[in-house]
Amino acid sequence: MPAPHKTKQKRGLWSSRLGFIMASAGSAVGLGNIWKFPYITGMHGGGAFVLFFIFCIVTVGLPIMIAEMILGRHTRKDPVGAFRAVRGGCWGVVGWLGVIAGFVILSYYSVVAGWAVDYLWLSIRGTFSAAHASGVPELFSGLLASDWSQLFWQAVFMGMTVFIVLGGVSAGLERANRIMMPVLFLILVILAVKGLFSPGGKQALHFLFHPDWSRLDPPAMLEAMGHAFFSLSLGMGAMLTYGSYADEKTSIPGVAITVSIMDTCVALLSGLAIFPIVFTFGMQPSAGPGLVFKTLPIIFSQMPGGSVIAVLFFLLLVFAALTSGISLLEVVVAYYCDEKKWERKKATLIMGLLIFLLGVPSALSNNLLKDLQLIGGRNFLDSIDLIATNYLLPLGGLLIALFTGWVLTTGLAKGELEKGAVRIHFFPVWYFIIKYVSPVLVAIVFLHTIGLF
Repeated sequence: MPAPHKTKQKRGLWSSRLGFIMASAGSAVGLGNIWKFPYITGMHGGGAFVLFFIFCIVTVGLPIMIAEMILGRHTRKDPVGAFRAVRGGCWGVVGWLGVIAGFVILSYYSVVAGWAVDYLWLSIRGTFSAAHASGVPELFSGLLASDWSQLFWQAVFMGMTVFIVLGGVSAGLERANRIMMPVLFLILVILAVKGLFSPGGKQALHFLFHPDWSRLDPPAMLEAMGHAFFSLSLGMGAMLTYGSYADEKTSIPGVAITVSIMDTCVALLSGLAIFPIVFTFGMQPSAGPGLVFKTLPIIFSQMPGGSVIAVLFFLLLVFAALTSGISLLEVVVAYYCDEKKWERKKATLIMGLLIFLLGVPSALSNNLLKDLQLIGGRNFLDSIDLIATNYLLPLGGLLIALFTGWVLTTGLAKGELEKGAVRIHFFPVWYFIIKYVSPVLVAIVFLHTIGLF
């Protein structure tokens, strides 16, 4: 087995354990927590879906996150280099899946994040107020109908992402997350507390935490498994890359558990912030993907203090998108810095531009390119999202679990897990899960997405 490539002095490192936690939590916390989790929870009946989602975090998400982080720290390399360093051969393809997934996901993620930036700007201008209530329902349709608006806001978001990544590991990624993550949590807590004291607060609590097991059908269970995987930024090399910047004294299990708890708390707090508003105004929690960009802005324009709440909410959404966006770009940049020996500035600017260009068809998919139908009649944005989240991520996660459980030596895995801790008592449990349980569950999700299960 090749020895790990020792390049610590040439690569950035997190300045502290807290910095590592904040950055990793920032990668995990994104639009999936605040935009997607509430609406899929609403579509699948609430409480039972939430409990099964938490079960999936524990049995699928957390074990694979630990696996990615120990691979990254052991090799001190990007995803492609990490698999090559440990095993070589065709296993480098697993790393390539992560790099490609990061590149592809950020291309359309930046478009959706651009919508959030646009809505933040609109909320700052007071658009979501009683005086403008009549025009609120048409705002989202107008945004999708304007190619130039979508391209402009996509470019703004990518510009912010590139700027942060240019700063490097400590001065860029870590510093940005140290600022944005506490602010994100503060805003979310304020919105959740306000929601709980609203007329719909009690109904929201019952909806989220009172399980109706009759609503937990197989499609809901598969949705929960898939979202647990996507929510923690797994299968795209982000946690592996961030793990490669961790020092030897840091407890990987401790960080992974903390990040998983933070990520789950953000998802639940998002539900507590959104569903009380929905129930107070008699809306349906199963409103679907339009819940954030269509339903909530209408409610903001009708509620007392709605303009201020709108600014806080969309600032929260932008921060969540940005903390995930920089991790996606960092995966790609790390590959070119480590394997191709590019300078960070060159890698960040070139890759940022190429990702923006790949995102242009997604930005135009609702107007200029609306007739471009790809997979199952889907437009370009929905098709590329399907490829990345339903194929690349589950396949990457499945191969990472198989690699860790069946290829990586037990001694190496145990040695990495015990760094920074006196003794890892749960190692046998984690090893059993990563070897047998996680691969089976991820395989079920993957086979379902390709129509074989």
